Amino acid sequence: MHILVIEDEPGIARFLKQGLEEEGFAVDVADNGTTGLARALAGAYDLLLVDWMLPGLTGLELCQQLRAAHHATPLIFLTAKDTVPDTVAGLQAGANDYIKKPFHFEELLERIRVQLRPAPAPTGEAERFTVGPVVLDVGTHQVYKDQQEIALTQKEFALLEYLLRHKGKVCRRQSIIENVWDIHFEYNTGVIDVYMNALRKKLGFSKDDDYLQTIRGIGYVARD
Repeated sequence: MHILVIEDEPGIARFLKQGLEEEGFAVDVADNGTTGLARALAGAYDLLLVDWMLPGLTGLELCQQLRAAHHATPLIFLTAKDTVPDTVAGLQAGANDYIKKPFHFEELLERIRVQLRPAPAPTGEAERFTVGPVVLDVGTHQVYKDQQEIALTQKEFALLEYLLRHKGKVCRRQSIIENVWDIHFEYNTGVIDVYMNALRKKLGFSKDDDYLQTIRGIGYVARD
């Protein structure tokens, strides 16, 4: 597996490169956003680790331009920013995950492994799920509302699919983290709230709608 680290702090970049190479990854390093974007677009990388604050292009701008060029390489932000607006901005730009500095290398390594796990093989069955005016087509990986396609990120789609597969049943936060994020260790489940807010906004649902309902302190439920 080939990872591109885009980080302008030399000490952090060396730490990541050494640690990841010891785990068997091939690692390249770019120290600014402009060079990092060029390498990401030109190289066949399996994953990108991107600092948020970079010279040239910021990590956010890099992510936006990468996704605009239809590159779907998994991207994890390394950031000291942890406010909800910053997190939402990063996820809406197309990031797959984020980890706050300072971080434990073991946690970062597990997040990388989660992103690099292969997707389940398709069953060949056409599956569709609905909630209110929204239709989710598993086979085509598309979501429609009133016959208009809604563009979702991969994780937003997976979250919506999980809720719709269990429509009418309360999905607990820990269950969502384990099944949508494939994380089976202690983890801040607040990331679910960020994704739910973004998902509701894209689907045009308010918090008062019953379609994607919050069960305070427990989780979420999809209802018609």
